[in-house]
Amino acid sequence: MIIPVKWSDEGVLMLDQRLLPMEEKWLTLKSFNEVADGIRNMVVRGAPAIGVAAAYGIALGAKNFVGTNVDDLKEELDYICGVMGKTRPTAVNLFWAIDRMKRTFQKAKAEGKSISEIKQILIKDAKDIHDEDIESQRLIAQFGGELIENDSTILTHCNAGALATGGVWGTALGVVRGAVNQGKKVSVIADETRPYLQGARLTAWELLQDDIPVTLITDNMSGHIMKQGKVHAVVVGSDRIAANGDVANKIGTYMVAVLAQKHGIPFYVAAPLSTVDMNCATGEEIPIEERNIREITHVQDIQLAPEGISVSNYAFDVTPNELVTAIITEKGVARAPYTDSLKKMFEE
Repeated sequence: MIIPVKWSDEGVLMLDQRLLPMEEKWLTLKSFNEVADGIRNMVVRGAPAIGVAAAYGIALGAKNFVGTNVDDLKEELDYICGVMGKTRPTAVNLFWAIDRMKRTFQKAKAEGKSISEIKQILIKDAKDIHDEDIESQRLIAQFGGELIENDSTILTHCNAGALATGGVWGTALGVVRGAVNQGKKVSVIADETRPYLQGARLTAWELLQDDIPVTLITDNMSGHIMKQGKVHAVVVGSDRIAANGDVANKIGTYMVAVLAQKHGIPFYVAAPLSTVDMNCATGEEIPIEERNIREITHVQDIQLAPEGISVSNYAFDVTPNELVTAIITEKGVARAPYTDSLKKMFEE
């Protein structure tokens, strides 16, 4: 059972995903700044996991506050939330968690709680966010597993497994695990996911832990594999879904979606409702993170590209809703028109 981020009395514990699969190392982060650095530097990654980590970072910052005035604590929390909000701009779960922790503080303050009580309330709410995330993944696994036929091979892009969430199930890999739990025979094709190789390093590692058959391919092999009839469904996660069903996910997802449509293969997106940004009308409004060009020019310490070459390193792309067969959430399966189906889920 993989849980990539945890709360402890010593600080926030993170499984360092930069070192997987060669080394399993846990870091103990003892300040909110260290947690923010862990998110920014991809010690933990994946939209739901980022949200959980940010909540724990805010709770840790409150725990470490040494003042005696609630208004001063509010000022400190506003600063902490600002730091967290600048770590990964595309993942909306980050901002969802920050806003929830802010509301939790405001409610406790309005009720006249003491600083020590507020600290415990924030810690509890961060733990609740984590527990709720795991439960939402279980439901996504259940609903998504029902969409997968027996004897299916699923192609996935990037890592949307337990490592990318609060743990245990995952989103896209949760669908795989859900199908397995329902007694279906399934296998996975994981593309490597350049440049950070989340598919090669993380998805492959997770599935091997669970004894689920997995084949690793290069990113530019997916069209050939689909043409051969070896893919029966594509399942991916998401970092932000617009109100109209446009989906931001790891760079390269758009290409996979186009290929899936070309070959008549269903393209499913698995994500909790905390990933859906109803304030974002379309994918055009989703901020796309650009990361250090070294991720392109190097693999670890080995330089692959010539010195001085111009490089673009967009971390995400947006898949238009017309390429999405369905969006699998903890409240069920949304289908087009997504503006209506997603809105209805929030109203239930």
